[in-house]
Amino acid sequence: MVKVLVTGASTGIGRATAVRLAREGFDVYATARRADRLERLAQQIGCKIFPADLTKDDDVAALAAFVEADGPLQALVNNAGGAEGQDPVASGDVAQWRSMYEKNVLGTLRLTQAVLPSMRKLGGDLVFVTSTAAHETYVGGAGYTAAKHAELMIPQTLRIELVGEPVRIIEVAPGMVKTEEFSLNRLGNKEAAEKVYAGVAEPLVADDIADVIAWALTRPSHVNIDSVVVRPRAQANSWTVARQ
Repeated sequence: MVKVLVTGASTGIGRATAVRLAREGFDVYATARRADRLERLAQQIGCKIFPADLTKDDDVAALAAFVEADGPLQALVNNAGGAEGQDPVASGDVAQWRSMYEKNVLGTLRLTQAVLPSMRKLGGDLVFVTSTAAHETYVGGAGYTAAKHAELMIPQTLRIELVGEPVRIIEVAPGMVKTEEFSLNRLGNKEAAEKVYAGVAEPLVADDIADVIAWALTRPSHVNIDSVVVRPRAQANSWTVARQ
């Protein structure tokens, strides 16, 4: 049974991925900051849980020790992150930019560094859930796209650094995904969040991305899915969306 750790598992893509991988027979470990939500997830799918804030070194060290206490981790899904605000560069909130960099980049870096030594010896898979924002930019997206572009450099550079070693580096870059919290957290109110998806017939949902992650992880070990961009059919890029 493959042991996998999923971050940001209290909601959205992370939660859907934990559920999907448990159904696929993985030994799922789940982490997020909200312990109550993790407990409900554990009751549903029988996963092991460990509340942690990936922006804190001590939390990451404790999480890695917990996960590997009964054997090496074989797969990590770096999903935790998020967007804050839509300010232009000229008036961007530095605190929001710093927060997004901590969550999307440094949190991912900390945990990847913590689990990488055993994976380099024994093999494993590192999945990075980035965003189409890691590949393009758009009006009002500078802070988030800056963070996601920086996060993307982690798997792209690791793939070069670890070539020939038994570690697969996989990037999954979702486009428009309608989840319960992503746009709400970014914009601060439900009405504004709903407008993001207004008129879009079929935005992606979290299960769609979980399906792609599970597919990538279950390819034969010599097959590396370097990068997958996943958008709804109604979306051509970050600023071109068909609305009814």
